[in-house]
Order: sequence, then structure tokens, then C-alpha cells
Amino acid sequence: MSKSNTKKFRGSRTCGGGTHKNRRGAGNRGGRGRAGICKHHAVRAILLGYDQGRHGFTRPPKTIKHVSVVNVGELDELADELVLDGLAQLEDGQYRIDLTCLDIDKVLGTGRVTKKLAVTAYEFSGLAKEKIEAAGGSCLEP
Repeated sequence: MSKSNTKKFRGSRTCGGGTHKNRRGAGNRGGRGRAGICKHHAVRAILLGYDQGRHGFTRPPKTIKHVSVVNVGELDELADELVLDGLAQLEDGQYRIDLTCLDIDKVLGTGRVTKKLAVTAYEFSGLAKEKIEAAGGSCLEP
């Protein structure tokens, strides 16, 4: 018959914790409550799902402008589908796409332009404007 774990430290004053002063206070557990969630208890905080907050300056939410964007390559690929859905027109081989109706603010220059596009948007990046005009299209602002 073997010794059970409950009897292991019977008669021992500190139960294997060293001197009686060692397990005193909150220092032995790294602080109380949510102490150290950005430092030594970061993994514990992630596992428990704590919001760790932010350090330093954060911009007030009312000053942040959310800009919805689309790439010229996506416009080129989706031009035929937009015509079928009634969101664009095809006139004389030129696709007329009005992005202001689709709540898209800016056109960016990633991708290839193979079709003749006439795009209406609030903003265009320099590269997007170049690519659209090089393919024979035009960039219009409302």
C-alpha cells in the first residue's frame, strides 16, 4: 500500500514552500487581480480574453476617417458583372462605373487594366489614374 498525496506534507509547517516567509503577500503570485497583463502575465491575459488596453496616444474616434477603397484590377475583372447587375453601363466599348453610388470613396492602383473604363469616384491614387488613362479610359470626379 503506497502513501497517498494528502498525507505527504502532514506535520510539515510550510508544505514544501521553503521558509515561512516565502509565500507571504501577493508578490509570490505576480501581483493581485489583473496586474501584469501587458507584461509578465500577457499569455494569461490573452487566454482569459482580457482587453489589454492601449499605451500612448490614441486618436479620438470622431477624427478617424474611414475610407472605402477598390483596386483598378478588381474593377477591370468585375466590369462585366457590374453591367449585368445594373451597377454600370457599357457604351461604345467603354464601361461607365459610378463608384459614388456604391459607397466607394477611393480607387487604388493595384492590378492590371485591360478594358476601357470611365470611373467616377471621389479620389484616385496617382497610379490608378495613370493605369486607367493608359488603357484609354477616364477618371471623373463628381
